[in-house]
Amino acid sequence: MDGKPLRGSRWTHTPNPVYSRPMHHFPLTVFYEDTDLSGFVYHANYLKFVERARSDWVRQLGIDQNALRTAGTVFAVHRVEADFLAPARLDDRLEVRTTLAMQTPARLTLRQEVRRGEAVLFRAVVTLVAMSTDGRPRRLPPELKQIGGKL
Repeated sequence: MDGKPLRGSRWTHTPNPVYSRPMHHFPLTVFYEDTDLSGFVYHANYLKFVERARSDWVRQLGIDQNALRTAGTVFAVHRVEADFLAPARLDDRLEVRTTLAMQTPARLTLRQEVRRGEAVLFRAVVTLVAMSTDGRPRRLPPELKQIGGKL
């Protein structure tokens, strides 16, 4: 991750040594079901790839999302900014890299890249919000408040 805002992004980001290095790597392989008629990964599937990586990251932090939901807290994607830079194809081995870009008491903003080797195929800035199970805003649970210090 280069620490620069995405082209056309309204987000500004001052590089921070803690937040500028990838904090999570998620490998995946492109399957036939991920591709469209052209043989390239269907555009919406990149969003699935970064969602899987975020879920894996939370799990690796030791956070049980089922327990959080039972306690009344869930997460929702509030905003996504995405750039499709190059296509992935069947059987490509990819990696999703996730970096924390910004954190407030109630939201996390992540930078995510899908890469094939060192080539960046897809970039996204994803803002997640914490909310109650009835849809009201909520502060981040204690397990996520200090993630910058865990990197």
